[in-house]
Amino acid sequence: MAIIAFSAVVILLLLYVVFTYNGLVQLRNRVDNAWAQVDVQLQRRWDLIPKVAEVAAAYLSHEHETLMNLTRARTRVAEAGSDPAARAEAEEGLTSAFRQLFAVAEAYPDLKANTVMMEVQRELSETESKIGFARQFYNDTVMMYNTRLDTLPTNLVARQMGFQPREYFAVRDERRREMPELNLGPGRSGSGR
Repeated sequence: MAIIAFSAVVILLLLYVVFTYNGLVQLRNRVDNAWAQVDVQLQRRWDLIPKVAEVAAAYLSHEHETLMNLTRARTRVAEAGSDPAARAEAEEGLTSAFRQLFAVAEAYPDLKANTVMMEVQRELSETESKIGFARQFYNDTVMMYNTRLDTLPTNLVARQMGFQPREYFAVRDERRREMPELNLGPGRSGSGR
């Protein structure tokens, strides 16, 4: 009788380990898939950069530094690879370079009215929204995976099987988390605090 009870406990323990392992593999694969979806959207933005630069270059010949900033930011993204922390930082720089370019472009009515530039701006806007959703999905998936790795008794199996927590795709520059000061005109001001 003791052998049967012992065998049943061992079988249940093995089944638990197998099911836990398979569940962790599924979650890890979801994280990888979620990252791939982020990467697809980032690649889409990456592919739009030459179009933006080409259209803007014709109008912004004396705004060479603005276009160079965009090119340098694009290069930093390429060098960041697939590490979420490094990639997030590089992507923030790229977003900043786009903002700078579009702020400069506002001063050029011919560029603002250019149909190709308007289309590229619309595509970039859509892409930024998709990147935001993909980042959120990735981070939600990472949270589920990391939570599962940290909870008892799953963490015992996870450690033994070599599962490692994943990093969030998060903003690293604390200044970007703060609400900017707003100038609402004479005698009025606003703040996010």
